[in-house]
Amino acid sequence: MRVGVYIDGFNLYYGGRAHFGSDPGWKWIDLRALAAGYATWQGSQIDRVVYCTARANDPADPTHTQRQDFYLRALILHGSVDVIEEGYYASWAKESVMTVEPSGTRSPTVLRDPHRQYQWTPGLGIRRNGEGALFATVRKREEKGSDVNVATHLLADVLQRHVDAAIVISNDSDLALPIRIAREHVPVGVINPGKKPLAGALKGLPDDGVGRH
Repeated sequence: MRVGVYIDGFNLYYGGRAHFGSDPGWKWIDLRALAAGYATWQGSQIDRVVYCTARANDPADPTHTQRQDFYLRALILHGSVDVIEEGYYASWAKESVMTVEPSGTRSPTVLRDPHRQYQWTPGLGIRRNGEGALFATVRKREEKGSDVNVATHLLADVLQRHVDAAIVISNDSDLALPIRIAREHVPVGVINPGKKPLAGALKGLPDDGVGRH
C-alpha cells in the first residue's frame, strides 16, 4: 500500500513548539520517519512525503530565514521529503481593534474608552472611533498558501491514483473539504500536531467513504 504524506509545515512547527518549547532537538525532526510510525495499514509503506511551508522573512529575527533554510536543505539531503512546496510569508502593518481579553479568546469584547480615561504614549498610533472603540496599529505576520498546497497535492495524488492511502499532518479546519473528498477514495489518517483538540471539521468516522481511516 503506497502512502502519501501531506504536511502543513507551520502547523507542525507551532504544534511542536507547544509540546517541546525551546528545546532545539525536535526542530530537526525526520518527517518520513515520523509518518512511518503512524502508517499502520497492513502492507503500507511511505511512498511520497510532501512538505508545504513558506520561507520566513521576519525583520525582527533575520537568522530565522537562515535556520529554516538549513532545515529544508537537510530534509532534501536526508531523503526525508520528496517535495517541498512553498507558499509565501507576509509581514505588514494593520490597524486592529483592541480587546480586554488575552490573546486567543473567542468572541473578544471590544475595548472602549468613551470618557478618554486611558493615557497613551504618543506615537503609538492608537485612536478612538466615534463610539469610543480603541484601535492600535500592529505588525501582522502570516504564512499564506500552505493549506491550499496541502489540499492540492493530496487530491491530485489521490484522484490520479498515485497513492493508496494518505496521512495529513495538520489541525487546520480549512482542510475539511479536501480530506472529506479524499476519504471517499482512499483511507486517510489525520495527525493533529498540537495540544489543542482536533478541529471538529476534520473529524470523521472510521467507515466513512472507503473506510479504514
